[in-house]
Amino acid sequence: MAELTYRDAVARAIAQEMERDPDVVLLGEDVAKAGGVFKATVGLYEKFGPKRVRDTPISEQAFMGAAMGAAMTGLKPVVDLMFADFAAVCWDFFANEFPKSRYMTNGQVKVPLVIRLANGSARFGAQHCQSVENWCMMIPGLKVVVPSSPVDVVGLLAASIRDPDPVIFLEHKSLYAVKGEVPDGEIVDTLGTAKILRPGKDATILALALMVPRALAAAERLKAESGIDCEVIDVRSLLPLDTRTILESLSRTGHLFTVEENPRLCGWGAEVVSIVADEAFYDLDGPPVRITTPHIPLPPAELEDLLIPSVDRIVETVRRTLTA
Repeated sequence: MAELTYRDAVARAIAQEMERDPDVVLLGEDVAKAGGVFKATVGLYEKFGPKRVRDTPISEQAFMGAAMGAAMTGLKPVVDLMFADFAAVCWDFFANEFPKSRYMTNGQVKVPLVIRLANGSARFGAQHCQSVENWCMMIPGLKVVVPSSPVDVVGLLAASIRDPDPVIFLEHKSLYAVKGEVPDGEIVDTLGTAKILRPGKDATILALALMVPRALAAAERLKAESGIDCEVIDVRSLLPLDTRTILESLSRTGHLFTVEENPRLCGWGAEVVSIVADEAFYDLDGPPVRITTPHIPLPPAELEDLLIPSVDRIVETVRRTLTA
């Protein structure tokens, strides 16, 4: 058992899969000798060489096209797009090319690639700190994975690389330095599985990425200060979405809260609430509540902290709702 940072877990997962499968290649901006802009690919160039670890020009459309061609002809590219916001620059590949090629060729052409995005808040401003999981979730044919811990980074990234379909793998910038224990040996998780991180009986709290540790901290405070016992679920994967775990938890607790870093309009929690309304309405003891970022661009520096859901806001919202 080793203690790894979230960023080191990224490199560990890629190395594990590159050692296992010679068709796995890594490309993107500054991924080689520089070890990645966020230092999440350190050591891979030295270990696997320039043929399998390649820097690309600062042209997102160009290297997305190169990655797609490589995937269509037998390789399994892992692509570092740097900031998640840059997905907008090459959105045609995300929306039209990656997810539709297998469908439009009746399975004759597969696009087994992973696009790694540094997602979420980190005080870099409105064009470099967006949470884009809801952008990606709306595209049929994409899989969308959002880990919150080093061990999940390793297992879910390995599973994503082995998947025959395109996977958007969202790494939270503010979690890169977080440490956690990761078992030795090969680790491969299962896409589309949520994790219950804290059992509880009074309410279900769903969270992703940076919102997971905040939801856990809020649950502990709620128990200590108000006796409210919350079950916290790390959703981990938006597509496929583990509705069974979510609905089974709700059937036990009767109350649902989603903690979302993405803007409120069309956030992932809205889809979860819709599913609950369709499939578990009579399990609800009150309206589902979404705790989100407002539908405005993120402000610079410390002002960002005022908009992103905080432990205090989660505690206040859950307590007010359940004691009203």
